[in-house]
Amino acid sequence: MFDPPATNVSQTVKVRASCPVFVCAHGAGGQMNDRSMLAIRDALTAEGLGVVRFNFLYRAKGSARPDPMPRLLSCWSAVVDRVRRELQPEILLLGGRSMGGRAASMLVAEGAVCDGLLLLAYPLHPPGATDKLRADHLSKITIPVLCFNGTRDAFCERPLMERVTSTLGSNWRMHWLEDADHGFHVRKRSGRTDAQVMAEVAREAREWLASDVRSQGA
Repeated sequence: MFDPPATNVSQTVKVRASCPVFVCAHGAGGQMNDRSMLAIRDALTAEGLGVVRFNFLYRAKGSARPDPMPRLLSCWSAVVDRVRRELQPEILLLGGRSMGGRAASMLVAEGAVCDGLLLLAYPLHPPGATDKLRADHLSKITIPVLCFNGTRDAFCERPLMERVTSTLGSNWRMHWLEDADHGFHVRKRSGRTDAQVMAEVAREAREWLASDVRSQGA
């Protein structure tokens, strides 16, 4: 599903002319129309990005059990091919929430071409299993990366992620969302709302797009 930026009226024409397009995949337990995916869509389209959401095949078939990674990557490749064919974006960003973002990062590490990788709640390890890091492929990624994780994310302990990112190139930008959990929810005592967290994500993404992604082609 293509979501044009909020300011766009004639979607496809403007997308082909100038609009960066972000292809966003859902997490393992989610789907393209869940609340977190719609929040991402709303926040990023308000900043001028086009957002393409899709369901992995297991979700499209009504299953809650994720497909094996090779099948997820095959689905990802098909979606990217369709986006390029139908929207012809000048700037193409891949990524998504949790498992969806991890799969996108693996696709790019294997050679998929895009202009940037936007990762939301990257699942560095299963909760409580910090010895099972999902990071071996990250050093193969050379394009600009912006990764968001909450400081209370059970899937991404901050000291471990910082150890991993310290070994990566300058193309990697890490942004920590204070008090946010894996779903980017914050507690009332944090003094802010989930909507404010998403606004922070959108602002940082806009700045990264201008300073890191667009500068590649300058």
